[in-house]
Amino acid sequence: MLNKKSVRDLLKKDLEHKRVLVRVDFNVPFDSEGQISDDTRIRAALPTINYLLDNGAKVILVSHLGRPKGKVVESLRLDLVAARLTELVECKVEKLDESLGEQVQKAISKMGDSEIILLENIRFYKEEVADDRGFAQRLADLADIYVNDAFGTAHRAHASTEGVAHFLPAYAGFLMQKEIEFLDNAVKQPQRPFVAIIGGAKVSTKIGVLENLLDKVDTLIVGGAMVFTFWKAQGLEIGQSLVEDDKLEEARHFLKKEHNSKTKIIFPKGSVVAKNVNWAAEKLEDKFKGCAVSEVDMRSMRPEDVGVDIDLATIEEIKTVVQKAKTVLWNGPLGICEIEEFAKGTQAVAQALADSKAITIIGGGDSAAAVKKAGLSAKMTHISTGGGAALEYLEGKILPGVEVILDKD
Repeated sequence: MLNKKSVRDLLKKDLEHKRVLVRVDFNVPFDSEGQISDDTRIRAALPTINYLLDNGAKVILVSHLGRPKGKVVESLRLDLVAARLTELVECKVEKLDESLGEQVQKAISKMGDSEIILLENIRFYKEEVADDRGFAQRLADLADIYVNDAFGTAHRAHASTEGVAHFLPAYAGFLMQKEIEFLDNAVKQPQRPFVAIIGGAKVSTKIGVLENLLDKVDTLIVGGAMVFTFWKAQGLEIGQSLVEDDKLEEARHFLKKEHNSKTKIIFPKGSVVAKNVNWAAEKLEDKFKGCAVSEVDMRSMRPEDVGVDIDLATIEEIKTVVQKAKTVLWNGPLGICEIEEFAKGTQAVAQALADSKAITIIGGGDSAAAVKKAGLSAKMTHISTGGGAALEYLEGKILPGVEVILDKD
């Protein structure tokens, strides 16, 4: 993993009787009845937690949940997370109602070896997101060692992800190590042909990834609503499709770089379109309810059309490319996948990767959700738990939560 130390470098003699502060990402989704609907992120942290428990450490877990914006929000407390974790680790997890203070210090002082305490939602404190150094030091004072296993927040310089590492020796957890190694090996040492499929709504969030992957991948497939910004940059009609007019120049710049690149770039040949969209409706599905849907060539879109998915010809082209690939990286949906009728392109890509013999890496977020919804998660080589972090890493950016981990040297 780059040149960073991980918990694997900590032996029993290093961990026994020691207080270990572990930043985990338990930002799990809840269903309409207030129950955890997907515990993937909790399960992903188990290898690190169990390793520390097996080696006699006193494990202090810190996580966020949702966006309480520095205030206590009752529905975002971590009690249900603690209950689910207790079931998974088969030992009691003591959940505290605060992250700092006398109650916390007292509870930690009474901890025995191989016990777990889960602190309250760290984002109940405004100092967390501000990466307040005093706040970070108070967190660090709770422990002897710091482990960051929250890849999903590694792109954030917050007190619990970056700040505490200035006061404690910092190590990567197994999940963090696995995430970085998969992404790093995919980009720097891929088995070829190496194919990247980049979708999503906006050029603004993906242009850095596209540019960073140029000349690194053999084939770059671009999809999702951001395609319409590229089309408009070439003077094509895009109807009422989503577009970022302030990114047209960036799109033109990328298209110029494309001509000089050794990477083969594939844009959709056409689009599934809807017309008579009810823009006044509040819910997404209501906006498209009763719309006329058809498929058009990229040069045949009409002013009343709204692009909603990739066309069948592009789906078949993607399938052919993926069948020949040795490594496939996918980040971002290729249509409005929240609506079943417009999720066919995204679903087809998920199935193509599942059927492939290639190393398949799913870059988190909506792509991971699509794979899970299709019941294909077990057929992928690696599914990232961090959409935003994976995106920034693929852009070539340095992640603050990774940078502060101790170097092996």
